[in-house]
Amino acid sequence: MSGNSNLQALSDAGVAVWLDDLSRQRINSGNLAELIRDYNLVGVTSNPTIFASAMSNAEDYREQINELAARGAGVDEAVRELTTRDIREAADVFRDVHKATGGEDGRISLEVDPRLAHDTEGTVTEALELAKAVDRPNMFVKIPATPEGLPAITRTLAEGVSVNVTLIFSVQRYREVMDAFMTGLERAKENGHDVGQIHSVASFFVSRVDSEIDKRLKAMGAPEHLYGKAAIANARLAYSAYEETFTGSRWQALEQAGANRQRPLWASTGVKEPAYSDTRYVDELVAPHTVNTMPESTLYATADHGNIVGDTVRGTAAASQEVFDSLSAAGVDLDDVYAVLEREGVDKFEKSWEELLQTVSQQLEQAR
Repeated sequence: MSGNSNLQALSDAGVAVWLDDLSRQRINSGNLAELIRDYNLVGVTSNPTIFASAMSNAEDYREQINELAARGAGVDEAVRELTTRDIREAADVFRDVHKATGGEDGRISLEVDPRLAHDTEGTVTEALELAKAVDRPNMFVKIPATPEGLPAITRTLAEGVSVNVTLIFSVQRYREVMDAFMTGLERAKENGHDVGQIHSVASFFVSRVDSEIDKRLKAMGAPEHLYGKAAIANARLAYSAYEETFTGSRWQALEQAGANRQRPLWASTGVKEPAYSDTRYVDELVAPHTVNTMPESTLYATADHGNIVGDTVRGTAAASQEVFDSLSAAGVDLDDVYAVLEREGVDKFEKSWEELLQTVSQQLEQAR
């Protein structure tokens, strides 16, 4: 696909390279098309924080803001139209990738309003509305894996809508996500949908796990050899759960009906600790049928000096469990870690959404 040997090695190993960023400037400048051509890029994810940052640059959105202001659009309506346009145009840039990969890649994700993270009915309603508004076959609706989000995932899939499940931190919650996915496909089949046209990824967050656990280890004066081990071990245990789930009899029945596996997606793969290699969450998480959605800096770092040596995940479950046994023995409350990370993840996106609403509101007022 590209002239970059590191990114080609990732693709050859079964890792889909996605970008964790989107803006109208990136689309209009041709940068997104360039990344597809030269950096093996086959997908993009967005979130409220990304949109809040993108729309702080009013120039890229000025023409549409002026149109929205002229017709008296409210801020919620304006945000919906601004974000869905970006997703629609990005989806069109990836049209050929989507076709070439049989619908598996060339995907663009748009998240439901994060204020609905604990509202099942509201999430389902918004997910279906977003899918209709974007109206592109290569769109994913992003739904958080909160307890209230799990049934919403099932119900959205049951309507034939492809879903990116986000904010997964624990292997136990990941198992619940895979169960919700299969239930959704079973219901979609019952509803007469072609399950072969439904795709999904499960976004398992990585670096935030190290950040939270390292902070706790330092506070308790734990040995340094425990630092920086949790996130990769956690993701590798998640992949083991994926292999176990997608070889079982329940999945085999769906597969015979033409269903596609829900791929694990490694999210939050930008390195936050300067002492760690800036490509560690790429190099150490290479496995077939996965996605790695990277910040731009991580994408370029991987292209420049990533150490891609093939599969680094399969066969590591026992060693990864030993890491968690050691963390528990050191006094780390893992259940509390996951609860804190989920709560902070939702709160962060809610705050970004409020910032986005405030930015667009100010731009509408200025245009008027």
